[in-house]
Amino acid sequence: MTDDEEAIERCLHGNADRIAAAARDGIAIFALLGDPNFFSTFSRLCTVMAARHPDICCRAEPGVSAITACAAVAGIPISNSFIVSDGSEPSAKIFLKVRKPRETVEKLRHEGYLHFVLVERIFLDNEKVYREEEFPETSDYLSIMVAWR
Repeated sequence: MTDDEEAIERCLHGNADRIAAAARDGIAIFALLGDPNFFSTFSRLCTVMAARHPDICCRAEPGVSAITACAAVAGIPISNSFIVSDGSEPSAKIFLKVRKPRETVEKLRHEGYLHFVLVERIFLDNEKVYREEEFPETSDYLSIMVAWR
């Protein structure tokens, strides 16, 4: 862990090359501490992998998020909306149970949000991923929308 951006870049490039070498012989799998797609160096590593080794697929498989792990360890429910921040201005919003995705997108556009993804029934039969140009008028109760600027 460092704030030295040059050191981080060197590590990302070196690790991407090491992972790619192993992945070319099969599948490279590794475990992470924390959330791989949430305030994470792993997301940056995937970007470097895509640039340096576009033939290698880099993806995360979900586990237990730090937020839900914290609630479980503390013995507290999280049953209402909440904000997660590293102290900076939020650049994304995540909505659960989006029943009217097109209507939600229009409201968010007025707030300056430009990009949207809707996922229905994650890891269940009939799972669907929609990009904003193909959003349905209504969506499943088991849906999540991500909006970012």
